[in-house]
Amino acid sequence: MATYDFFIAGRWRNKDNIRPVLDAVRASGKTAYCFIENAYEGEKLSFNIDSQADIEASMSASEQMPQDDPMIHKIFENDIAGERGADNFLLVMPAGIAGHIEAGVAYGMGKKCYAVGKPEKTETLYCIFDKIFPDLAALESWLASDEA
Repeated sequence: MATYDFFIAGRWRNKDNIRPVLDAVRASGKTAYCFIENAYEGEKLSFNIDSQADIEASMSASEQMPQDDPMIHKIFENDIAGERGADNFLLVMPAGIAGHIEAGVAYGMGKKCYAVGKPEKTETLYCIFDKIFPDLAALESWLASDEA
């Protein structure tokens, strides 16, 4: 049995759009794992959703860290465990490379994949999504239905 109904992915630079999606999933009675609720503590960088850290500066700094940095590995391990433990995958667009990789991982794990937000362009691999909701209201309507 899964730990979560949904694994919610996206990018930190889009955190203001991710929080309402997370809240909507939980308001529907579903459980969710979402990276924005994690604290990121490392020797070179620390931040969380409630910190006063400049997210753009934090993201730029983390993107310059070596791939073998312990913090990078800890983030990976936390997120992949959350993804493995979820029944469904939900990508909040716009999303970065990592979110798109996570979508492929979820699809490869046989999870139902969904996205919310308008894709920047048509991508053939977006066919992995069972449904792409154009906005939060459409997602909320679906979550309230018997289909979810």
